[in-house]
Amino acid sequence: MKLWEKNYDLNKLVEKFTVGDDHLLDQKLVKYDCVASIAHVKMLNKIGVLTKNECDSLVKVLNEIIELDSKGVFLIKQEDEDCHTAIENYLVKKLGDAGKKIHTARSRNDQVLTALRLYYKEEIKSVIQSVDSLSQALGSFKKKYCSVEIPGYTHMRKAMPSSVGLWADAFIESMNDNKQLLLDVCKLVDQSPLGTGAGYGLPIKVDQEMSAELLGFDKVQSNPIYVQNSRGKFESSILHALSQIMFDLNKMASDLILFSMSEFGFFELTSEICTGSSIMPHKKNPDVLELVRAKYHNVVSCEFEIKSIIGNLISGYSRDLQLTKKPVMDGIEITKDCLAVMILVLGCLKVNSEQCKKGLTEELYATEKLYELIKKGVPFREAYKKISEEYETT
Repeated sequence: MKLWEKNYDLNKLVEKFTVGDDHLLDQKLVKYDCVASIAHVKMLNKIGVLTKNECDSLVKVLNEIIELDSKGVFLIKQEDEDCHTAIENYLVKKLGDAGKKIHTARSRNDQVLTALRLYYKEEIKSVIQSVDSLSQALGSFKKKYCSVEIPGYTHMRKAMPSSVGLWADAFIESMNDNKQLLLDVCKLVDQSPLGTGAGYGLPIKVDQEMSAELLGFDKVQSNPIYVQNSRGKFESSILHALSQIMFDLNKMASDLILFSMSEFGFFELTSEICTGSSIMPHKKNPDVLELVRAKYHNVVSCEFEIKSIIGNLISGYSRDLQLTKKPVMDGIEITKDCLAVMILVLGCLKVNSEQCKKGLTEELYATEKLYELIKKGVPFREAYKKISEEYETT
């Protein structure tokens, strides 16, 4: 039975179209919806909707569902629509009237949002851990090769001397900023929407603070209209933070692809992370880096997709918002996968110090020569002109 079901049959095409892929996506949310439902059940017991026995029975079966889900045997069917319906149907089948009472003081709208917020919080923490691991991998790489000098480039032309340590540090510092951005987004998401109904409150007094505290939320998101308006807004903020991580991975991948070319040879990619050509037997290709580079655009497109969906909607809930679920889930998985791959790449990455030394050609030191003249009292403009003349070509 669907949560909204009435005394008529829905056209099967309409049913398939409106369900979309929610029954598949929601496998990720079963645990979180059960956790939220346990808090809701305890709150309903406190306000007198459920007896102590009903509360205990529901909590026991909800934990049973969590266990089944962890074993991969609690499957959501298309006719269930989503995890919320599948869970309630299971409770009704097991407990009868007690299961039928669980939706009291709750709309599927705030139910969906609560499960998603719990999922987001856990996934953001997981991404933060991966960001820390990447920074550690960069730190280890830097420690091993920090003293090796390499050419620095502007406009893709040799500019001034740089070093492997300076290159690695640039990404470590950026990851620190990305981590702060993730922490800020996590604070934004850390608000409980449970108890706001479909967006206009409830005709029954509930204890939102109790539910929020049981679920570990930092605060209650109290305005019911804003609860619905924040859906998509919070998701796009998550994806923006993820896109900043992916931007750095894109740039890192681009650097490694370029500077591991035989024409440069500063970096070397070991065989275990390179693929081959189906026709050219000598090839060892940096496919893994090329895919990381491309997946930045996937995450940016997820952010843009959500921002496009939520634009021009009036305040309150619209079914359009169902389509914001997949992009954010995709963006999280892509980012986690790319972080894991780049940690692996850094562990396999080598520096060819001889090739780096060959790349340190004389023109890289032109600015240094300029400042040697300045130290001798030559005005900057005169010194600049004098040194530039040494590098003029006819």
